[in-house]
Amino acid sequence: MENLDGTVIATALPQMGESLGVGTIQLSIGITAYLLTLAIFIPASGWMADRFGTRNVFAGAILLFTLASVACGIAQDFYSFTAARIVQGMAAALMSPVGRLVVLRSTEKRDLLRAAAITVWPGLIAPVIGPPLGGFITTYASWRWIFFLNVPLGLLGIILVMRYVGNFRDAQKRPFDSKGFALTGSALGFLMYGFDRVGVRDWTGAVLLIVAGIVAGWFAVRHLNRAAHPLVELSAMRVKSFSISVWGGVLFRMTVGATPVLLPLMFQRGFGMTAFASGGLTLAYAAGNLGMKPFTTPILRWFGYRNVMNFNAMLSAGCILLCGLLLPGTPVWLMFVLLVLTGGFRSLGLTCLFTLPYVDVAPHQRTAATTMMSVVQQAGFGLGVAFSTIALQFSLLARGAGPDDLTMSDFRVAFAAVAALGLLVLLHFWRLAPDAGVEVSGHGVKQRAAEVAAD
Repeated sequence: MENLDGTVIATALPQMGESLGVGTIQLSIGITAYLLTLAIFIPASGWMADRFGTRNVFAGAILLFTLASVACGIAQDFYSFTAARIVQGMAAALMSPVGRLVVLRSTEKRDLLRAAAITVWPGLIAPVIGPPLGGFITTYASWRWIFFLNVPLGLLGIILVMRYVGNFRDAQKRPFDSKGFALTGSALGFLMYGFDRVGVRDWTGAVLLIVAGIVAGWFAVRHLNRAAHPLVELSAMRVKSFSISVWGGVLFRMTVGATPVLLPLMFQRGFGMTAFASGGLTLAYAAGNLGMKPFTTPILRWFGYRNVMNFNAMLSAGCILLCGLLLPGTPVWLMFVLLVLTGGFRSLGLTCLFTLPYVDVAPHQRTAATTMMSVVQQAGFGLGVAFSTIALQFSLLARGAGPDDLTMSDFRVAFAAVAALGLLVLLHFWRLAPDAGVEVSGHGVKQRAAEVAAD
């Protein structure tokens, strides 16, 4: 529900705006409000899970998200819709991090890859199928059903959580770090909104907001390192595999977060395809994401995290670069194959980044590690969208074109920039130890066991 909800309404904005009596640009504030609230409240998710129990918080968040979805569906004006989206963002900020924490606390390290194969796929395909799904519902039903469909999903989720999820909580009841929450929330909110302003060429506002976010972030880190009971414990950043996953993960998520935005835009604005034809091609990208899942575990077992993550980053960047070289006359089957491969490498990389960060962190660090990785995930994908927009806008400015005068040359520049960003990931992934994550991947375990037996 959460992953779909952030993207599915994008194609329904014109119809929603007409129904609510506002323009599409104004209504897009509903998307921004959701993403901003999500980013601001994520840092508090770990504290709430430790204080009130994972099952209670998880089920409560799903219930709140479902009720907010109903409020969105019955909204009759712009203001009530935006208020409901803000509540949705608050609930979403608790669902994903707490759900990931439940998986970590109830899964042995050796089973983490198998668990990831099941839990990661919704986040992999949601950004891809969200826009065409939203268009289908809006065309053949009503945009309100985009939100009403969350009701049966939410009720089913609550039933399953209450029946099967353990209510893990921290025995030590830490006080709420209100100063840390204010600083981290301000930093993330300023940064996310600043990058959002880039899309409308509000350069002054974007720079001021981003600078404010960086300053607030510096004060937030300073406070979290000094506080007796910080909202988010930063000690996990001293674990090498975790810190590499954080910094490299931001760059990789930016890369794969930009691609689903650029592809349909290029197909429609550059190739002149209909929305339906564009959606059909981007489904190949989703197919690659899903098709890779059965092969992820054996690939990591054969080659190990370090080799897989580095070569996957190079292959992913290469495929993204090739996407920018596609032409309207390129055979459809060739485009289909390229998109399947691009989606597959995205899936493999994100699965690695779901599991590796938690391999070496201590049990008492898992809550903070989960919270930080949730922030990284949200920021990475959001920055990826902003980066693709910036690349397109700078290409347009360089040739003196208007903000909507996109041509194939602009898309080539954007895809090349995203591919170059993807190669920067190697600066972090090469630092991984050769035996990183062997407890999870099982890479070389039989060989080491044989060597021990021989000794």
